[in-house]
Amino acid sequence: MKMVVAILMCFACVSLFACDKNEETNPVQNSGTTNNNPSTSKMKITIGKAVFTATLYDNPSATAFKALFPFTINMAELNNNEKYFDLSNPLPTNASIGGDIKVGDIALYGNSTLVLFYKNFNTLYSYTKLGYIDNPTGLATALGNGNVVVKFENH
Repeated sequence: MKMVVAILMCFACVSLFACDKNEETNPVQNSGTTNNNPSTSKMKITIGKAVFTATLYDNPSATAFKALFPFTINMAELNNNEKYFDLSNPLPTNASIGGDIKVGDIALYGNSTLVLFYKNFNTLYSYTKLGYIDNPTGLATALGNGNVVVKFENH
């Protein structure tokens, strides 16, 4: 009988201290400060003679990114699906696991690596979403192979 009571007491203690599955387990990541809804904020991306219009998300990371405009950078090739550039200063982040990456997605890896994706794929890496190119037709061709000069500016 003592064994049954002890088991029931252990079960009751575990139940009292267990987290609700709806409870936030990481208040920094789930703080609600990042909104991945499109904003009305647009930017222009120029790659050689190709010009693309992009929509920025309505979040602190995208706002800090836009504050850097205009700037021109030499983006390096990575994994045959993205171009990246290490910014000199970190931006605010609220990364989430990548999932489905789409052609034209613009994101931040870590707090200072700007990434421009030119192929669709699925990933487990975490990114902070900054925005997306509205019509990415021709993006992969414009980016080409290897490094490429890309200009970001207000639209």
